Amino acid sequence: QVQVVESGGGLVQPGGSLRLSCAASRSISLFPSTGWYRQAPGKQREAVAFINSGATTTTTYADSVKGRFTISRDNAKNTVYLQMNSLKPEDTAVYYCYFGSYWGQGTQVTVSS
Repeated sequence: QVQVVESGGGLVQPGGSLRLSCAASRSISLFPSTGWYRQAPGKQREAVAFINSGATTTTTYADSVKGRFTISRDNAKNTVYLQMNSLKPEDTAVYYCYFGSYWGQGTQVTVSS
């Protein structure tokens, strides 16, 4: 069993930044591939960003966040991060992360003036 806890969400103005954190209760080196999803009200959950730490580390982003969001991981802290810059109102959603089949409860991000 792995507990997953997201944090760092909040209310921010358009153009602002937030850094989300996703902490696991066990070593995340067991999960070389992980990522973030988001779900806006009335919409389906969508993929945001992925990081795969195999022989080399690769990252993948949704077109809607490319150039604005950056995913990273710190295995020593059992944490994955999502740095979000130049936020837009359409980024408003609950953001979720996962490790394997374990998901967190999400953190709310609201972008509004």
